[in-house]
Amino acid sequence: MVDGHKAFGWAAKDESGVLSPFHFSRRENGENDVTVKILFCGVCHSDLHTIKNHWGISRYPIVPGHEIVGIATKVGKNVTKFKEGDRVGVGVIIGSCESCESCNQDLENYCSKLVFTYNSRSSDGTRNQGGYSDVIVVDHRFVLRFPDGLPSDAGAPLLCAGITVYSPMKYYGMTEDSGKHLGVSGLGGLGHIAVKIGKAFGLRVTVISRSSEKEREAIDRLGADAFLVTTDSQKMKDAVGTMDFIMDTVSAEHSLLPLFSLLNVNGKLVMLGLPEKPLELPIFPLVSGRKMVGGSQIGGMKETQEMLEFCAKHNIVSDIELIKMSDINSAMDRLARSDVRYRFVIDVANSLSPDSFISCDLKEHVDHGVSIMSRF
Repeated sequence: MVDGHKAFGWAAKDESGVLSPFHFSRRENGENDVTVKILFCGVCHSDLHTIKNHWGISRYPIVPGHEIVGIATKVGKNVTKFKEGDRVGVGVIIGSCESCESCNQDLENYCSKLVFTYNSRSSDGTRNQGGYSDVIVVDHRFVLRFPDGLPSDAGAPLLCAGITVYSPMKYYGMTEDSGKHLGVSGLGGLGHIAVKIGKAFGLRVTVISRSSEKEREAIDRLGADAFLVTTDSQKMKDAVGTMDFIMDTVSAEHSLLPLFSLLNVNGKLVMLGLPEKPLELPIFPLVSGRKMVGGSQIGGMKETQEMLEFCAKHNIVSDIELIKMSDINSAMDRLARSDVRYRFVIDVANSLSPDSFISCDLKEHVDHGVSIMSRF
């Protein structure tokens, strides 16, 4: 394949997960493409799993990032939905077969030929790289219009975290009757958005956590109705059978049994977190309460656009910590320790430059003890 646009980003080169400056190429803008100058990119827990090969599917080098907001700088001749200068978003997926049953139902995210934004290949064999970079070229059918009123930085995580909690709320019937009780297990990047969207849908929301550390911010700032600490045996006993739904956003290994006890008859536990190892599934509490365990991953393009419009209408954004590109490795270390309230977002446009290649690489040498020459 002939090289197209020169691009610059930060990539992981091996399972250490250390990110460092990386030059590569994007394809030329085709007749169905939108070229996007990247302004901001959210840092997802999936990025951390991928750069460290926790799931055993990583192919290096990897430029992560699938919560991308930017400006369209070029559009192909067949593109009518976007024009140069539009503010746009690119999420987790950038391609599908567009003809299977899932695609025909606007569920491209479940297509067997799904193409992810990074750590994947397009149909022409092109290696796809993500949003920790200055530019990206995407088929217009997988580009989203970013609504007026949504800030580019705090709105970026909605492209993954937002749709990841919005889609199962719609599918599993959480939005059909206001006043239903939703438990949100884990108050991180997904969980804090689940609280906000759940409240906008009229749900009564209780945050479920191992400690009371985040109780005041969950209630006072995020708008949760209650906070339940799983290590408080009396409060857990009082809460047995009180919840209609629980969204489990925890990515670490944990027991599901306490969550089942909180569900009422016909209650639904929806799994959203992606632990590295399989979890044990207790069957007795499922059978005895006609309870359900389900899962969900992001959403199709139509539903993702709907989610963005919903969040713009209800002033829902992520709580973020804005970082420079050169801060990404320390941010990943903090993310691994859940030390962020609640999502890192990279200020790509103001901190990513090929001119900083040498100085950034030297910083990485000092911080991580990695030989500079070994990276080339």
